[in-house]
Order: sequence, then C-alpha cells, then structure tokens
Amino acid sequence: MTYVSADRVSGPSRRAALAGLVGGAGAAVLAGCTSPGAKPANAPTPSGARSPQAQADDPTPGAMTLFKDPAFNFNGLLALGGSGAGSAEVGEVLTAVNAINKAGLSSQTYVETFRKLGDRLMGPPEGSKPDDRTTRFRALRAAQYYGQALFFVLGSDDPGSEEDLYKAGRGAWDAFCDLCDPAPVKANVPYGKTPLPVWFFRPDPSNTRRPTVILTNGSDGQNVDMWTYGVAAALDRGWNALVYDGPGQGRLLFVDQVVFTPTWEKVVGPLIDWLSKRSDVDTSKIGLTGLSMAGDLAPRAAAFEDRIAALVAMPGCVDPWLGFPAEIRQILTPSKEETNQIWNKEVVPQLPPDAAATMKKRFEPFSIPAMLAAREGKLFTDFYTPAKRIQSLKITDVVPRIKMPTLVLDYEDEQFYPGQPQQMFDALTAPKDYVKLTAAQGAQLHCSPMAPQLHCEVVFDWLQGTLG
Repeated sequence: MTYVSADRVSGPSRRAALAGLVGGAGAAVLAGCTSPGAKPANAPTPSGARSPQAQADDPTPGAMTLFKDPAFNFNGLLALGGSGAGSAEVGEVLTAVNAINKAGLSSQTYVETFRKLGDRLMGPPEGSKPDDRTTRFRALRAAQYYGQALFFVLGSDDPGSEEDLYKAGRGAWDAFCDLCDPAPVKANVPYGKTPLPVWFFRPDPSNTRRPTVILTNGSDGQNVDMWTYGVAAALDRGWNALVYDGPGQGRLLFVDQVVFTPTWEKVVGPLIDWLSKRSDVDTSKIGLTGLSMAGDLAPRAAAFEDRIAALVAMPGCVDPWLGFPAEIRQILTPSKEETNQIWNKEVVPQLPPDAAATMKKRFEPFSIPAMLAAREGKLFTDFYTPAKRIQSLKITDVVPRIKMPTLVLDYEDEQFYPGQPQQMFDALTAPKDYVKLTAAQGAQLHCSPMAPQLHCEVVFDWLQGTLG
C-alpha cells in the first residue's frame, strides 16, 4: 500500500476523510460476515448523504431492506437466511425487526431485542411441554439471536456485557449440540498455550470412514453460522463436519483473549492431526472451507498443509486490510509513534460515536487491549499494532503454492473484498473453479446472506464432484 504521512493528510483533507467514516466508503469498515462478519458500519448515514446502497441498483431492493441502515440490514438478512437450516425462524426475525424499527433503530435497541429473544427461546415454549427436538432447535435459534446481539454490543449502553453475551450464545450452541443425534464429539485440540475447542459432527456413530469437511469461520461469526453454512449440508450428504474456534474467534477471543494469527496452517495442522487418529475419517478426503475473512485464512493454511484434499474460499480474499476503506488505511505509516499520534491527536477527537463503535468492533479480534478498552466504553490508543497484524494476513505471495483443487466463490455486489476472488483465482496454479453467485438467484452480497442453502448446494456439489 501507499503510506501517507501526517503532513500529507491533514487539515481539511483529514476532516474529509473522517467524514467518510460515518457514511459512504466508511461504511465498509464493518466488514466481515460474520460474521459475521457484516456490512457495513455500525453508523447511520448522516442526513443529506446518500448511502452507497441507496442507488438505483440497490442490491437489497424492496422486501430485502429490513432496516434503512445497511449494517443492521445485512445482519438481519443473515439471521433471516438461517431459517432454511433451522437456525432462525422467519416470524421471529421479522417480529424482532418490527420491534427494533418501532423503538428506533440503534445498537441498543438491536442488542436488547435479540438478547431478549435468545433468553425467551432458552426457556420452554408457552402452552406445551417441549420434547428434545423442540428444545434442541430453540437452542439453535437462541444461539443465532445471541450472536446478532453480540455483534453490536460494543455500540450499546452496556459494552462490558460482551463476554457474558458471548457465553450465553455459546451455552445455547452447546445445548443444541448435546441434543443432536448423534451428539457431536467435543474435544480440545492442542494449540500453543490455548487449546482449540472442536465439535465433530457425524451422520451416525459407526466407524465408517467418510469424507470430512473442516469449516472455518470468519472474523466475527459464531458457531451457529457454521451450522447454516456447512454442517447441516454435510450431514445430509453423509459427510463428517468439524467446527472449531481458532485464534481471534469464539472462546479464544472473548474468553481466552487470543487474537488472529497470520500462520493459519499452524491452526489447521493440529486439527488434521486430531482427525487422522479417528477411525471414521477418510484422511484422503479432507476438505477445508473458509467463510468471509476465512476466505483468506483457509487458503493460507492450504498453501502449507498438503493433507487437505480440496479447498473452498467463500469468497476468495488475498488481502483483508483492503477491506478497510482508504480513510482508515491512510492512518497507518511506517512509524508506530507517528501512526498513533495521528490516530490519537487527529482522528479520535473527531470521530462520531457511531464511527468509534465501528472501529472498536473491527479492531477487537486483532488487539486484546482494544477489546478490553471497548468493554470499558473506551477507544483503543494503539492503532499501529492491530493494523500491522491485519496487514500480515495478506496472502498474495503464497496463493501460487496451493496445490489441491480449489473452488473460489464470488458474490454479485460483494461489499468487502470486491475483485479479490478473481485475483485469487487468477493466481492459483492448482486445478481451480470459479463461481459467482448473483442477484438473479437472490444470492447477492458477501456470503449470500439470503441464500445459504443455494450456497451450500454449490459448495457441496463441487466437493462431492472433486473428492467423490
């Protein structure tokens, strides 16, 4: 990238850049599907400014616009899309949407509404005694709604509840898993000083060796997203599926306080070691998928781990730092002192609260001091360190090392990594395929939030055709 010094970006130009953090390009700061992931900033577009989503070619026209602010809208669409896999209920999501809009859309109303919905589902339904299946899928939906609340909690009135809210979602996920038949095998796979929690799903408890897919989440997704984007589809096809928390994700981030690492092969390697010891895994047919920012992490792992038989990048991502708008990237200079002076003296004093909340969310997976400050309602003071960590995720130079067959997904109206899936596909020297999901299919936007079933059909048809 081009470094811009404080002398070159100052005065009116700096203020103009900051204005972009509230609307326009700054909306892209909240990248990740969370993912969660999610598009875009946790900030309404200011009065008089037109959102990039409000053009004639609006990618979420008509009934696809649940909220006027596209950040909240993207998250709402992700929740709604999970209905096909049982990880949401259309009526529950739309009722929550109506309640939020009636109360006035904000991080606070969004968090309150979805947290209460999760709490309600973790209790028994009114007027009936639930059986295990009812309890199971109520817990899965609760995990979804807690995840929705978690995404915006740093912008709410109670950012210090982030860890407790994560634990509520994790508790709901584990309650769901415990009632699966068969229940997934739970384990802690050794990784440095902090083991990786894994959930190994199987179609049945026999020792039949089966193809297995390792499902890798993005920068802010939760385990429930992996059910929607892979586990259910894998089980339906007689595959095993492994879900895990890596550095910067789930328990490792919110509880153990471990941030993302650029050497993701050191994360995936121990997972394959663990799978290889099982009698129900065909080690010649292990696939690896990466959703959202994991479209960078999974290919990085595959470049250095030859035990992976097939790779899917959803979407292909070669440089997550470019998912941040230029206004943010220009703050970073080669000097830590200069960078942090620009951030603290020139940028932070002018940041509106919504833009500040956005930055807290985007930087917390890369900096524990940033996460802990955010939980206290404060903005981090060290911009340089997490920014450099994000930069270190660039994989342009290692993509040609990938040798296994690879599917690269792209999405019409991709908000966060536009053009990067094609860059990855062009750089691959291995057998490769490229698929772009489109608005005509209802599968537009990052990770196809409205069409996860179609998404899984494309991925698993390709995996089965590749691995047999």
